[in-house]
Amino acid sequence: MEPVNARSMLDAVATSASTAAPIERRRRLSQAALAVAGQKVGRAYSPIVIAGVVRIADFVMLSLIGVGLYLGYVAPIAGFRWEYVAAILMMTLTAVVCFQAADIYDVQIFRGQLRQMTRMISSWAFVFLLFIGVSFFAKLGNEISRLWLSAFFFIGLATLISARLFLRTLVRHWARHGRLDRRTVVVGADEDGEQLIEALNVQTDSDIDILGVFDDRNDNRALETCAGKSKLGKVDDIVEFARRTRIDLVLFALPISAETRILEMLKKLWVLPVDIRLSAHTNKLRFRPRSYSYLGEVPTLHMFEAPITDWDLVMKWMFDHLVGAIVLLLAAPVMALVALAVKLDSPGPVLFRQKRFGFNNERIDVFKFRSLYHDQADPRAAKVVTKNDSRVTRVGRYIRKTSLDELPQLFNVVFKSNLSLVGPRPHAVQGKLQSRLFDEAVDGYFARHRVKPGITGWAQINGWRGEIDNEEKIQKRVEFDLYYIENWSVLFDLYILLKTPQALMTKNENAY
Repeated sequence: MEPVNARSMLDAVATSASTAAPIERRRRLSQAALAVAGQKVGRAYSPIVIAGVVRIADFVMLSLIGVGLYLGYVAPIAGFRWEYVAAILMMTLTAVVCFQAADIYDVQIFRGQLRQMTRMISSWAFVFLLFIGVSFFAKLGNEISRLWLSAFFFIGLATLISARLFLRTLVRHWARHGRLDRRTVVVGADEDGEQLIEALNVQTDSDIDILGVFDDRNDNRALETCAGKSKLGKVDDIVEFARRTRIDLVLFALPISAETRILEMLKKLWVLPVDIRLSAHTNKLRFRPRSYSYLGEVPTLHMFEAPITDWDLVMKWMFDHLVGAIVLLLAAPVMALVALAVKLDSPGPVLFRQKRFGFNNERIDVFKFRSLYHDQADPRAAKVVTKNDSRVTRVGRYIRKTSLDELPQLFNVVFKSNLSLVGPRPHAVQGKLQSRLFDEAVDGYFARHRVKPGITGWAQINGWRGEIDNEEKIQKRVEFDLYYIENWSVLFDLYILLKTPQALMTKNENAY
């Protein structure tokens, strides 16, 4: 079942923006929630990426062994033949396919020892028996070196076993530190919640780590302890809880019939960069099996998915660092000239650091060239820079108009990794529309922080940059940012990046 589109979900909820806005404000968590949130936990590693990397490593490693043995023993005697190399690559590719068929590319299998070893040895032996059989029927037996074939089999097998033992140690280390667990909170501290938690707990090799339960009800229907898991607070508290600790999954233990209640809760939670699912373990209404995704044996329905995950996240990271490094090198002469101009124009440091919102509302330091007089600097951006603002220096007016003041943020991308090249612009933490903070002015504002912010973005190349002096400007920024998040691709990032110089020159009427 496809995850629900964010916009259509919100449109379905008959609640006003004024009701939803206070939800974004920081809330005081319970002592139990603070204790859980205070536990030190690292960033999660994607099982899909780990399995993919192991597949690639197997193919490269076995190919190098086969080709290396061929070049070292067979080629000097019989001469080099590309057919041998092609056969080796086909053997290693077949081996990876057989390993996949034997189901040994699974993080849970990596944790074990006997099961993965027996499957791997059997699959590796099958590949060689298949190769010998094909060679026999093709009457190529006399052209195949038996010593090379034997060496390839035993050295390849020894390497595979050694690599799997190392991988087993590594995966178990990651598991002990919570890197492979899906940190989960359950919504619904009643009998349905108890049944769900118990169903998840009895499963072997589960990667679900239930942190606790949340429930809005204060009557007898809400249990203080649900299947051994403490009630940590109300649904509104999940937003603040997720900002203090890593959450990977929000799981609703509510019946589908509670549609209105579910939609109201989703309106509060969709701003988080997490998967949100509805458990179907107690529902009498049954869809086709393909409509469900499963947590072990527990059927669930996708409501929202965390954006840019698994291989997409790897591709975006590579794009940011490779392209970012190239852009930084090309921009270095311009940055040097701007730095010199800033230094000569007015006293004070060349660079300026400002607190801004990062991924999942983390506060990050963003670098800029100083464009205001040093004694009138505004690190919290409590006062918006307006047209003909007296605080802006002569050089500052030019570099702000052309966005040259943003170039030092390439250091954030390449070295600190808290910005992307492309993404929603990181607004200052005290950014305001008149007297209201941005999250008070726009419903769902923090949803733009479900991905890492960027130096440029879809909103910026469409003209929504610079001063925000009316509600339409901030609403349009959020609208374009959400479109970017829901339609992200590497090609989309590249398109935005290539369009940025033109947009800076032609759509800068609001940049002061």
